[in-house]
Amino acid sequence: MMEYIGATRDIQSLEAIKERHPNVKALASLSGWSLGELITLLKNQSVISVATIAPFHSTTVLPYIELFIKYGDVIDNVNHQFYTDKVRSPKGYLAAFQLRATQFDMDKLLPSYAVNGRGIQGDAFSDALNLLEANIGFDVNGVMIFSADASSSNNYYYERKSQAFLTNSTSV
Repeated sequence: MMEYIGATRDIQSLEAIKERHPNVKALASLSGWSLGELITLLKNQSVISVATIAPFHSTTVLPYIELFIKYGDVIDNVNHQFYTDKVRSPKGYLAAFQLRATQFDMDKLLPSYAVNGRGIQGDAFSDALNLLEANIGFDVNGVMIFSADASSSNNYYYERKSQAFLTNSTSV
């Protein structure tokens, strides 16, 4: 059983982990190693069943790549926050996705967009999903949507459109 796991910058998360898992004695910094060990510990104890990391453009992506290289077997999804890349066209999105697919396992990489935010929007995102499937043979198995609540005014049109895309592109 692991007794020490680096530190964290989020004191509330630290306290929640300490309360639920008294065997975790100290958290100092969630470096790639300690974060990977924490994910492994929580999965092994069946505390979590899915682990997702979420790198984005303005962070240093290298620590996430190193984390994924060492702990990719316990990381289920990579939600690269593509909307932070400020890509606005489907072709630009395809290029950004292809870059991230070389850094992370393409099968674990989730396309994403922000509602009423920066980056690709609306129908252009749907076009980008079609390009992902057509040009690189990517099987879109999920979509991450940041702030889906922001689209309540349009009755979640693009969320429903994304769901329809996923339903239609799924093969059994």
